[in-house]
Amino acid sequence: MKSICFYFQVHQPFRLKNYRFFDIGRSHEYFDDIQNSWICKRVAEKCYLPTNKLMLDLIKSNNGRFRISYSISGVALDQFERFTPEVIDSFKALAETGCVEFLAETYNHSLASLKSKKEFISQVNMQKQRIESLFGLTPKVFRNTELIYSDHIADMVAEMGFEAQLTEGAKHILGWRSPNFAYNTSNNNGLKLLLKNFQLSDDIAFRFSQHSWEGFPLTTEKYVDWLNKVDNPDCINLFMDYETFGEHQWKETGIFEFMRNLPSRVLSHSDFSFKTPSELASELVPVGNIHVPYPISWADEERDLTAWLGNDLQDDSFEQLYELESRVLSIDDEALLRDWRKLQTSDHFYYMCTKWFSDGDVHKYFNHYDSPYDAYINYMNVLSDFRLRLDSLEQNLKKKPKNESNVNEG
Repeated sequence: MKSICFYFQVHQPFRLKNYRFFDIGRSHEYFDDIQNSWICKRVAEKCYLPTNKLMLDLIKSNNGRFRISYSISGVALDQFERFTPEVIDSFKALAETGCVEFLAETYNHSLASLKSKKEFISQVNMQKQRIESLFGLTPKVFRNTELIYSDHIADMVAEMGFEAQLTEGAKHILGWRSPNFAYNTSNNNGLKLLLKNFQLSDDIAFRFSQHSWEGFPLTTEKYVDWLNKVDNPDCINLFMDYETFGEHQWKETGIFEFMRNLPSRVLSHSDFSFKTPSELASELVPVGNIHVPYPISWADEERDLTAWLGNDLQDDSFEQLYELESRVLSIDDEALLRDWRKLQTSDHFYYMCTKWFSDGDVHKYFNHYDSPYDAYINYMNVLSDFRLRLDSLEQNLKKKPKNESNVNEG
């Protein structure tokens, strides 16, 4: 039977405060708790709480035939527990249905897979353990930050024992092939690949309220007709930000009504069933291998890394951050390590993006800085203070007296 796989990314970064040059050496408080609390509560009210309630209603009203999956970053979970604990409770209610799968990702929604295998594995294990402790479920499928994938990353993910990985159905990788099947990695390492159908995903996530779009207005009847016209698929993977519901697409657009009616329409007017990623991984036979020598992502027309790493500002800050890895890990200081990992969150580098062409509106919308240069200066001011803290801790360790041996006897 043909399958539809819904996957939702849930993420909120710890945003930096306005950290001036004169704060360096004087303040080690980098993150804007007031803004982070306000945004978390706002998005919880507009998206997380009403959408979780909707998804729970859909699972129950369709007798468990509606199945979905989430990837929730550890930094999002940290903020939910701190600012909106009711969001955690609503995800627990979804977990208890048995119709929801939670995926593994990096705890800090980082780009560590591009730079440090050790840090990458550490963050994945941290997030996996957090999901297990909160929801009682062990992630079996991996989804990297921004769906970033390459052959090298696949080998690390397979080494960690995951059954499958989600990534983008990028045209320049697939060529004539379809994203609507499972694939093997190029190294046949046992990891199955599930690819996003970006056309049908973006119809909901980006184009739903776009009046100039030829598909507007999008109805459930029209959308299911499109699903039925897809040429002989094994699976159609609909991957999107969870904030699509209520935040990116406001309630007034009709996005909640669309989603409320979609499962029953699919089940009554198509041959599709709903499956989670691990169910697809266990059922589908890969139709071929995918070779990805250079990393891909789900961002922009290029489906590459240039939303995060592609200009001098991004590359410089990224390199300087990871140059500190061995020094940070050699010091037993939890606060230092926690801040270093929060600084790895991909959003910080996204704010420095200078792509103001075909995807410019997207980058402007999500960027709270006045310019990429402002984002870079703010980040580097923080990193300068962080480096001073690191220097001080290292100096204190050198000053510690060595353990004296006991020379007096009797």
